[in-house]
Amino acid sequence: MKGKATSFDIAHLTGVSQSTVSRALRDSPLVSEETRQRIKAAADQLNYKVDKNASNLRSQHSGTLALLLFEDPTADDSHINPFFLSMLGSITRACALRGYDLLISFQQLSYDWHADYADTKKADGIILLGYGDYLAYRDKLEKLAAQGTHSVRWGAVLPDQPDVSIGCDNFQGGHAVATHLLEQGCKRIAFLGDASSHYPEFFERYRGYVAALQEGGVTAEPMLQVDATESTEQAGYGAMETLLERDAPFDAVFAASDLIAIGAMRALTDRGIKVPDQVAVAGFDDIPMARFLNPPLTTVLQDTKLAGETLVDNLIRLIRREPVETLVLPVKLVVRRSSLLASR
Repeated sequence: MKGKATSFDIAHLTGVSQSTVSRALRDSPLVSEETRQRIKAAADQLNYKVDKNASNLRSQHSGTLALLLFEDPTADDSHINPFFLSMLGSITRACALRGYDLLISFQQLSYDWHADYADTKKADGIILLGYGDYLAYRDKLEKLAAQGTHSVRWGAVLPDQPDVSIGCDNFQGGHAVATHLLEQGCKRIAFLGDASSHYPEFFERYRGYVAALQEGGVTAEPMLQVDATESTEQAGYGAMETLLERDAPFDAVFAASDLIAIGAMRALTDRGIKVPDQVAVAGFDDIPMARFLNPPLTTVLQDTKLAGETLVDNLIRLIRREPVETLVLPVKLVVRRSSLLASR
């Protein structure tokens, strides 16, 4: 081999990713002992030398964590999905109780996150909060891992993910909503939300919905699934208009988020279709607005307090090089009048 060996050479020799090599050489608890030893043996074989200056820089601590929010299109100037506002408060309190300062900023997806935060030592680690196209930003997560940046993400738990994530049980939530609607006597239940690996949170909710339908002896119909990639009222309104234009009969709607559900309800109202008398509607997230709608919205509650505390605690464990695991948090179905069809 010509020139100085790199971590990419070790990755090629051992058949693992470059980010796994970086973690193993830092003795990260995220890499198994067997894999660490195999990677270190390959490093010795290639006469690979760790950059001790860079390693020393990474060992310094600022006592600050960074929270990067995914910027969402909103009706106001906040650009923050209301679901994340309560989690933001929980994260802020958790940092204060654990003696950390918190930097808050929007994620700039066109830049390398680590360049502004971890590499400049503004923060000891990063919490990534918000949804987006997972396949589009996965390479950013790979770069964070390769740089040795401590990061924890709120999002779907995936088998091949390069980072540590904390997420809710999206599958179970989707299953619970569809089961409830079937128990109300609904047979043609539409799903509004993206159903692909680009948006794994929505996709898991969709998979739970499909599984519940199958258990109830109902086939999920492609005509009753409409993409809504943004979690906004506008996206929900547009998705419902598309569904109505297909002229495929339906008696219930499961929206992948509360904001999508709210937009869908407005579109139904504009067409003179009554909720829940003619169409039952359910969402996901239990944002504060959900209980004050008319009718109040059936939805899935995610424990934002527990989520925020867990994100902070796991990031601190990473910084301290303590064992940490990707976690799935439980959810709870909250039944309100938008899906209750006793009067039919």
